[in-house]
Amino acid sequence: MDRSSTVAQQAQLAMVIGSELAPFETLISQLMSSSNDLRSSAESLYNLAKQTNPNSVSLKLAHILHSSPQTELRAMSAILLRKLLTRGDSYIYPSLTPQTQASIKSTLLSSIPREDAKSISKKLCDTISELAYSILPDNGWPELLPFMFQCVSSDSPKHQEAAFLIFAQIAYYVGDVMLTPYLKELHAVFWQRLTSSSNADVKIAALNAVINFIQRLSNPSDRDRFQDLLPAMMQTLTQALNGGQEVTAQEALELLIELAGTEPRFLRRQLVEVVGSMLLIAEAESLEEATRHLAIEFVVTLAEAREQAPGMMRKLPQFISRLFAILMKMLLDIEDDPLWHTAETEGEDAGETSNYGVGQECLDRLSIALGGNTIIPVASELFPVYLAAPEWQKHHAALIAIAQIAEGCSKVMIKNLDQVVSMTLNSFQDPHPRVRWAAINAIGQLSTDLGPELQVQYHQKVLLELAGAMNDFHNPRVQAHAASAILNFSENCSAAILLPYLDGIVSKLLVLLQNGKLMVQEGALTALASVADSSQEHFQKYYDTVMPYLKAILINATDKSNRMLRAKAMECISLVGMAVGKEKFRDDAKQVMDVLMSLQRSDMETDDPTTSYMLQAWARLCKCLGQEFLPYMSVVMPPLLKSSQLKPDVTISSVDSDDENAESDDESMETIILGDKRIGIKTSVLEEKATACNMLCCYADELKEGFYPWIDQVTPTLVPLLKFYFHEEVRKAAISAMPELLSSAKLAVEKGLAQDRNEGYIKQLSDYIIPALVEALPKEPDTEICTSILDALNECLQISGPLLDQSQVKSIVDELKQVITASSSRKRERADRAKVEDFDAEEGELLREENEIEEEVFEQVGEILCTLVKTFKASFLPFFDELSSYLTPMWGKDKTPEERRIAICIFDDVAEQCCEAALKYYDTYLPFLLEACNDESADVRQAAVYGLGVCAEFGGFVFKPLVGEALSRLTVVIRDPNALHSDNVMAYDNAVSALGKICQFHRDSIDSSQVVPAWLNCLPIKGDLIEAKLVHEMLCSMAERSDTQLLGPSNQYLPKIVGIFAEVLCAGKDLATEQTTNRMISLLRQLQQTLPPSALALTWSSLQPQQQLTLQSILSS
Repeated sequence: MDRSSTVAQQAQLAMVIGSELAPFETLISQLMSSSNDLRSSAESLYNLAKQTNPNSVSLKLAHILHSSPQTELRAMSAILLRKLLTRGDSYIYPSLTPQTQASIKSTLLSSIPREDAKSISKKLCDTISELAYSILPDNGWPELLPFMFQCVSSDSPKHQEAAFLIFAQIAYYVGDVMLTPYLKELHAVFWQRLTSSSNADVKIAALNAVINFIQRLSNPSDRDRFQDLLPAMMQTLTQALNGGQEVTAQEALELLIELAGTEPRFLRRQLVEVVGSMLLIAEAESLEEATRHLAIEFVVTLAEAREQAPGMMRKLPQFISRLFAILMKMLLDIEDDPLWHTAETEGEDAGETSNYGVGQECLDRLSIALGGNTIIPVASELFPVYLAAPEWQKHHAALIAIAQIAEGCSKVMIKNLDQVVSMTLNSFQDPHPRVRWAAINAIGQLSTDLGPELQVQYHQKVLLELAGAMNDFHNPRVQAHAASAILNFSENCSAAILLPYLDGIVSKLLVLLQNGKLMVQEGALTALASVADSSQEHFQKYYDTVMPYLKAILINATDKSNRMLRAKAMECISLVGMAVGKEKFRDDAKQVMDVLMSLQRSDMETDDPTTSYMLQAWARLCKCLGQEFLPYMSVVMPPLLKSSQLKPDVTISSVDSDDENAESDDESMETIILGDKRIGIKTSVLEEKATACNMLCCYADELKEGFYPWIDQVTPTLVPLLKFYFHEEVRKAAISAMPELLSSAKLAVEKGLAQDRNEGYIKQLSDYIIPALVEALPKEPDTEICTSILDALNECLQISGPLLDQSQVKSIVDELKQVITASSSRKRERADRAKVEDFDAEEGELLREENEIEEEVFEQVGEILCTLVKTFKASFLPFFDELSSYLTPMWGKDKTPEERRIAICIFDDVAEQCCEAALKYYDTYLPFLLEACNDESADVRQAAVYGLGVCAEFGGFVFKPLVGEALSRLTVVIRDPNALHSDNVMAYDNAVSALGKICQFHRDSIDSSQVVPAWLNCLPIKGDLIEAKLVHEMLCSMAERSDTQLLGPSNQYLPKIVGIFAEVLCAGKDLATEQTTNRMISLLRQLQQTLPPSALALTWSSLQPQQQLTLQSILSS
């Protein structure tokens, strides 16, 4: 800026912050100007004034808000002042002088009685609330609460409403700590205004305040003190409806929905009355649809509030059946729109109304929330009635409902498969095409939700009906949907089931591909792809017939209307290629990839589906061709990287903003409310990004060291995405890619493909990836993804663990402590849920499923600790000591068998890997280990007896005093009548192995003439193949040194030993290593030469005929 401009701006600044108000008012007007230039220069001057003299700016804004006759100026001043008084980048309150602070607080409060414009009054209340949030906790505004009580008690509805608006936000911001001392007064004012006010705005503001307050009360007994307000809260709703004020009623419903979602148990004592009122509203056809939909949303939200009120809504079966009937009736609100019959792509939902959409969505949510035991009895009464009615709409509604409830009711529906499938298949012959479409839709959904049981039991009936539907050339939409249902059916279907029907299905789909409309062709391609994927190498038979059609579409479907057809042809070609394998596909693959390359170089429109399909097709082609795909990587990678680096398309607006675009109907936008912000995210961008990230992971996994040239570009792209919270699929892909990238780099260095790079490069990569995974753990909101992070971290440690330094190991261990603590806390919360009065068997089942996911977290923690122990041996023990207070509680009887097993395995690894250095832990852990040998769980027993074997091998003098106790524990496991049952055989084999180690390392502490033959009698072991190899090698060593206790007096156990050798040798490579096998053969040959013929004949005769033949063959070769 030149000197004259600077002087001019300084002059303007002096006027703006001078004693006259007019120049400042002009500046505020210019900030609202439609002229970009004028507005831009006004913003620069305003920002300069703010920096130069914040006191003057804030006082002037407060003055305009208080006194200006111009509505627009007061509104703009409220917005600007709120920004200055809200914690964040623009927050200036602490830098103001005490006099300015006092003046602003006083002016804000005195503006409330003066302000007549409702929208500005609300902005004023927002500004007061924001400032209160920052300064109330430090007692920075002692006048505020008395002022609010004064307003609430005044006769002015305007004052009352304003006070409640501020109460609502203060409760939201500062919680119950500051307001708890006023519980009695608050209860009184809430009661007074909810019961006696005739002003709808005041009642809604009071309802908002009381609901916000109840949500923030952490003490249940404090919440209970407000229970008696519930009838008055509900009265706000009923009075508005009786007075024809539906907008007010809708506001009340939205507030009550919020309460139902966050504090459902507050409603419990009056649940029957509250839910009954809501269902009356939902049933009242004279009311607006929006009002009825909100009443339904309230009841469904209550049903979904499982974590806070498990099982509560299942106690009201009469209401559930009423709600189900309401939702079914909403599905009847559908018209037979001619657009649907034309079978143009976009007409699938033609004739569906908003009632229909709400009914469909809420049936799905209700069934997931309440489960099959509650929903199926209700549905079973209604469905037959609807299907027997004369109206096609009722048939259609029943079939749509079957599809909607299948996910939530799957366990119960699987038990009644015959009834469900028959009901659906009977409608395939319905005279109305929309009903036939709905029947196909239901079969598709049932194939997904009730598979593979449905496929195993009903493949013949279902595939026959779908084949018939594909012949419906008068109704292309029905045809297309039948082809799509083949996709659902085959995804959950084994190749063996599909095989007898392949000829018929493939020939039908080829007919549709040639004769059908565009939609039918697309459906046929999707079905072909899925059938090929499910039947794998069996599809080779059809390859030569199918591939020419697919290539023709790929090459010729070039105009805009055929974009999706061409995209689906790509998908189909790549899946067929993967199914039939490289040898069969190779020649066509070259031609297909040439087409894809030319497409990739062309300018495609941003909404072209080809991009996403092409990313996936390339990756499948790579999987099929392996290293032969490498020459194409230079073409594939640039657009893939570009897609993976897409920025999320996000719009942020205020929840209460008047922005017309805020409530967008754009289906590609997903909206979430976060606090007082509405965040809109373009889902198509996120899906493309997720696809690209998945493909990068796929290439790294498939090409191994061949992926090396792209590691330096891909790693900095994917590592930040470990914390990409807009889309979990992006995070999952980034997590999965981390070990693949490290592995690829390590292989490239080892095979000399990484130019001049050495282990230092792997260390550098590891130092970037491993800390990033560790940092992502505490921030990950999803427990299953947390498990994936731990799994990826473990894989990375196995690849580059030895390159870690002490501080890095410490950070991993510290984070594992937090993971264990967070997991225990979540389990405690679930245990508390189980104590709630309405808790039932259905909730118990869901709780078990959640706890199983939690066990996977601890299992991965155990895997990581075992990897660290194996990597660092005794130098890891100081960290193990730190962790012991987190791990020892897991041995307790109150823990699940899986937790106990994992805790034992961790100690087993410490004892095995750290040998002498681990002896100091024996006193602490061996008593647990001995007790666990006889645990009810076979998995726990296996881990415990394995640990005893490790301690016998490495425990020396520390283990010696416990040999007798160990023997008796192992004997119980070995002699159990069901020891060789498939559930118990692993524990048995490990107990036999441990017994062998006691014989080997503590012979002087046992009666070997009894114990060694007892051990020999247990051989061979055949369940745990790892232990089998070790045990049979131990037997071989003892036989080689002619162990007297093993051979017995006068070699009486020799036939037994030869018999064991014969069984081991007959099993091929399963029960012994090649080296052990050779040693056994050598021993048997020695016996042949040294034993007297009579003794040899006796030994031989004890063998099975098959064993004799096998041995003769082996020994003669």
